[in-house]
Amino acid sequence: MKTVLPLDYQKTRQWHLVDADGQILGRLATRIATLLRGKHKPLFTTHLDAGDGVIVVNAGKIRLTGRKADRKMVYRHSGYPGGLKAEALGSLVKTKPERVITDAVRGMLPQTPLGDRMIRRLKVYRGAEHPHAAQKPVGG
Repeated sequence: MKTVLPLDYQKTRQWHLVDADGQILGRLATRIATLLRGKHKPLFTTHLDAGDGVIVVNAGKIRLTGRKADRKMVYRHSGYPGGLKAEALGSLVKTKPERVITDAVRGMLPQTPLGDRMIRRLKVYRGAEHPHAAQKPVGG
């Protein structure tokens, strides 16, 4: 069976509006990663970037299940000796929910330049307002 590669005119990008209000972080990130990768399209090919753009609103209202808010730690390093910083996921959701969602989705995309191009089409906003009305997002 031959692999069908989508032509340029078949790669139509669409924008999706996702409301994160009350959504569980991992399940939301999985849905967003599927849209960014283009796995929901019949002409999905692993090595091509034919995914859609995603706008996430109400990022500050996501949910964490179990005891992840207290026990799961998020690490970052400044690059200097002794520069490791750790913060509980629950406090990071309160202060920077956009980063929490972006990092969760980034981990589900390819760790290659292809994944870098895909994550650029993810726009995350803490509240219900977004400046992307011109893209005519579908959903939500």
